[in-house]
Amino acid sequence: MADHYMWGWILGSVLALVLLYNLGLVALYKSVIKSANGNGDERESVNNTVVHVNGECKSDNGSDVDVIIVGAGVAGSALAHTLGKDGRQVLVIERDLAEPDRIVGELLQPGGYLKLIELGLQDCVEEIDAQRVFGYALFKDGKNALLSYPLEKFHSDVSGRSFHNGRFIQRMRERAASLPNVQLEQGTVTSLHEEKGTIKGVQYKTKSGQELTAFAPLTIVCDGCFSNLRRSLCNPKVDVPSCFVGLVLENCQLPFANHGHVILGDPSPILFYPISSTEVRCLVDIPGQKVPSISSGEMAKYLKTVVAPQVPPELYDSFVAAVDKGNIRTMPNRSMPADPHPTPGALLMGDAFNMRHPLTGGGMTVALSDIVVLRNLLRPLRDLNDAPTLCRYLESFYTLRKPVSSTINTLAGALYKVFCASPDPARAEMRQACFDYLNLGGVFTAGPVSLLSGLNPRPLSLVVHFFAVAVYGVGRLLLPFPSPKRIWVGARLVLGASGIIFPIIKAEGVRQMFFPVTVPAYYRSPPVKKRCKSHISEDIED
Repeated sequence: MADHYMWGWILGSVLALVLLYNLGLVALYKSVIKSANGNGDERESVNNTVVHVNGECKSDNGSDVDVIIVGAGVAGSALAHTLGKDGRQVLVIERDLAEPDRIVGELLQPGGYLKLIELGLQDCVEEIDAQRVFGYALFKDGKNALLSYPLEKFHSDVSGRSFHNGRFIQRMRERAASLPNVQLEQGTVTSLHEEKGTIKGVQYKTKSGQELTAFAPLTIVCDGCFSNLRRSLCNPKVDVPSCFVGLVLENCQLPFANHGHVILGDPSPILFYPISSTEVRCLVDIPGQKVPSISSGEMAKYLKTVVAPQVPPELYDSFVAAVDKGNIRTMPNRSMPADPHPTPGALLMGDAFNMRHPLTGGGMTVALSDIVVLRNLLRPLRDLNDAPTLCRYLESFYTLRKPVSSTINTLAGALYKVFCASPDPARAEMRQACFDYLNLGGVFTAGPVSLLSGLNPRPLSLVVHFFAVAVYGVGRLLLPFPSPKRIWVGARLVLGASGIIFPIIKAEGVRQMFFPVTVPAYYRSPPVKKRCKSHISEDIED
């Protein structure tokens, strides 16, 4: 009887896969037919916005700029260089072109470094005293687990990189500004310039206070986590689960060289990783939106009495010295799922568009991956002036980015909740099960770490490993002899795990995350190339 059920389950699975495959082919067929046939109204719209100038198609709005980029952080600078290399005329408007000083955005995962190579920007981590990172060391209750990145199949240069965020950004800006068709300007964008529902450019104030309007067929907003422009382009649902308190430890040695260190502390994780050859960044996570006052000395007291006893002995003296030095920084940790409403003429990128808890250091990997996706979508297009058609075409961006972004976003949110201490026995058991599971080695270590590093952007693998941790925890509870109490805790462990991951998946979008081929935008092909007016008139005369 069991065999009958098994064969029935296998047959049902195969039929379901065949159905999904056929649905994908049908959608692709319709998309190709639609693209081939075109649309008369769309052709007329393009022809009305393009004139022939010196053998090239250019906008009749008087602008020589193809793309305006708001913000020159990691996403904005990398995007400017990428589009500039592809021959676009790019204007970048950045509020402050001085070197940034931040306590996050300092760890680039190997998956992000591969994207940096793909964009031709790998030299931006050179000459800034960046440190190579080969994995993580996990600490809990005096025990540790060494989690190495699975880099065996990659070139020896591939690894994570950690550095001063500001130095990295300045290198990216230099690379972008080195292109003759990329202009970096210091100014504050005050609003998007809209005409009849289409974004035509931006209004901004220059460094001298002059108010100007810049026009371009496409405006890309990359103005970071504090974006004041995102509300007109998406439905922001920003959550602030915790705050990071940042310190710099000087002239100390980490227990495991060239590794990030995660201490599963109470009440939440503590991070250490190198940012130069002589400096180690420490980030102390404090749950909630309120932190002890720095000016009154409450923060120093908290760090010395609550946090310091949980720090590895090798780092204790340096940690206390950093607290005494007093250069303590704080920053709220934001999480915001991508929930855009497509707007003709504009696009959101980077932290202005999508954020996740920075525990896993995945933000730059997501941003660089998004730039690769957008570059590939824009490359076939010579002209960007038909805003409605371009907007419909770029809707595929939101689906194509999902494998990487949803995997990293979900993992960051889930891991943070699992790694936080809790008085609930079920949550405590889940935390311990996660630590022990990662310490098993083999696929149990390599699988989760490949997800964390951005080397395996597969949402299904993430779900499998997450619930494998839960099942592992339940198995430990029930062996060698189950008791009613242990069965109850095990049931609550599974329910708790579901309560952690399913809301995050729902926010990411179940269909786009696991069944992208069923999303019509997945098959969007580039708009049919339109010819300029002078070419059309020549054909008519002939």
